[in-house]
Amino acid sequence: MKVCLVGSSGGHLTHLYLLKEYWGKRDRIWVTFDKPDAKSILKDEKVYNCYYPTNRNFKNLVRNTFLAFKILFKERPDVIISSGAAVAVPFFWLSKLFGAKTVYIEVFDRIDKSTMTGKLVYPVTDLFIVQWDEMKKVYPRAINLGGIF
Repeated sequence: MKVCLVGSSGGHLTHLYLLKEYWGKRDRIWVTFDKPDAKSILKDEKVYNCYYPTNRNFKNLVRNTFLAFKILFKERPDVIISSGAAVAVPFFWLSKLFGAKTVYIEVFDRIDKSTMTGKLVYPVTDLFIVQWDEMKKVYPRAINLGGIF
């Protein structure tokens, strides 16, 4: 199984890295920002750098959509996992063209309101994970695993 882990640097990247028990023994690629924390954490990993800033930046959304198509075409991951943020959006929507399953983990600090990325990927996400019971009202198809980080 090939895993594609997509997330902005900082806390989102840290959350994905903490899932090492899952992805550590699998073929994998990473998509994140070219920033010092990502370079440090992922120094021994296969990384594709995406464009930032992503929040409400239409130009970089377009650029990251083309990048997502290129990466998904080349790498053909079986599953795409993300905890946000906006860079996940084109990967999740394009995943359907390439037959990849998607797993989205809504961030821990959202207790009763969605994130923008969560709203945008929810319609195409195969497994949507929340960490608070209150979030099941926001995302009815989600499963609550409690605090996973």
